Amino acid sequence: MTDERAEAELVSIPVTPRAYSTPEILTPSGMRSPRPGLAKSSTAWTPTSLISPRFLSPIGTPMKRVLVNMKGYLEEVGHLTKLNPQDAWLPITESRNGNAHYAAFHNLNAGIGFQALLLPIAFAFLGWSWGIICLTIAYFWQLYTLWILVQLHEAVPGKRYNRYVELAQAAFGERLGVWLALFPTVYLSAGTATALILIGGETMKLFFQIVCGPLCSSNPLSTIEWYLVFTSLCIVLSQLPNLNSIAGLSLVGAVTAITYATMVWVLSVSQSRPPSISYHPLSSPSFSASIFSILNALGIVAFTFRGHNLALEIQATMPSTFKHPAHVPMWRGAKVAYFFIAMCLFPVAIGGFWAYGNLMPSGGMLNALYGFHSNDIPRFLLATTFLLVVFNCLSSFQIYSMPVFDSFEAGYTSRTNRPCSVWVRSGFRIFYGFISFFIGVALPFLSSLAGLLGGLTLPVTFAYPCFMWVLIKRPQKYTFNWYLNWGLGWLGIAFSLAFSIGGIWSMVNSGLKLKFFKPH
Repeated sequence: MTDERAEAELVSIPVTPRAYSTPEILTPSGMRSPRPGLAKSSTAWTPTSLISPRFLSPIGTPMKRVLVNMKGYLEEVGHLTKLNPQDAWLPITESRNGNAHYAAFHNLNAGIGFQALLLPIAFAFLGWSWGIICLTIAYFWQLYTLWILVQLHEAVPGKRYNRYVELAQAAFGERLGVWLALFPTVYLSAGTATALILIGGETMKLFFQIVCGPLCSSNPLSTIEWYLVFTSLCIVLSQLPNLNSIAGLSLVGAVTAITYATMVWVLSVSQSRPPSISYHPLSSPSFSASIFSILNALGIVAFTFRGHNLALEIQATMPSTFKHPAHVPMWRGAKVAYFFIAMCLFPVAIGGFWAYGNLMPSGGMLNALYGFHSNDIPRFLLATTFLLVVFNCLSSFQIYSMPVFDSFEAGYTSRTNRPCSVWVRSGFRIFYGFISFFIGVALPFLSSLAGLLGGLTLPVTFAYPCFMWVLIKRPQKYTFNWYLNWGLGWLGIAFSLAFSIGGIWSMVNSGLKLKFFKPH
């Protein structure tokens, strides 16, 4: 009877979802008593630390069961997150069963792409030493800012920042956050999707020419028609409902990206180098031209590291509790992904520059491989490389378009207060796919703006996360952490302005237009 009465009294104790400021023990009678030896404790106190094996040991089984259940409840209450009901209707947050494997697939798919094939162009202007130094610094800098974004996903108790713009609003304010983050993130998503249509269509055309050879019909498809074929394939795949549902596509994109990046540099290094090769940085007619060319090359390096605009969205697909916060599997998957990204980017940059030097054509590695060695490499290997590029572009289109799909559906659900039907969702995605197609046809030089794109979108990767850390976490002033993040943030803004100017100047005056995969 004593146990049953104590159990009933304990269950009747009201438990409110609040932070416990005074560490106390709840006795079986419902009275509070201070914890003994608190001053000597070296571990941080949590609401469930009071229910320890030592405390439970003298209590009977029924009582122990009640306290264990209370422990689980307090853990959930201590991590209670206010969820927006609308999130259950949107593609990014509709499914929250992601894990570390999904995080690795998505980060790899978003982090490796066609921009890696442009790195040897940057080395042609920077040379060996500065090229390797700049690429290494950029890699570790963006890895640090990725860690910041992962940690800030749940920086405020009871709130998950599921999108990059939401975190920017929390750090910079509602209006300023939208102005600072919306343009570069949308530009990264929509601009990358448009560039992928151009690159995918061109690559499909070259793949067809390599496979078909002299047997091709007298009326082959034009380049614009190949763009349309690629866009149609993208629209079909985009009917997958949410971000977690494309995990398989992201796995395909990751595997194909690693494979073709490896094949490109291995095939290039295995062939004989051009006789007139040189490794001296490309010279310009004037000192100012050299400066702007170097800035444009640094912009290409910055553009190589994209995907940070999707980090919070990927983490939003994971469940999060007090015992199992989402940042743990996210960071585990991101570390694996960026290890493989490094294993692709550095060999492509170093091996490509070694194979072609400053003779590297403006289209990057695939253009060089096709132009210099199309007669030396078996057609089967060339066709396989181009086909892998097509698969990777199809997969990358899905993950980079998902934030745009999410924005479309967020506007619809906020106005109608109901989820999108299958037909409405399909209509949005068909509309977006063909809009990207028409932009690509009207502005085919978008894919040549690597330096400019790198400058304009650089703050998303290198600057804004550092500012967000200072404004949300508020480290103590004048400490190393405070100086580091303010310094990196403002340095990123300065680089963004300089690289953008260099990209514009190079397009206007130097004619550096990266026309992908146009054979020599």
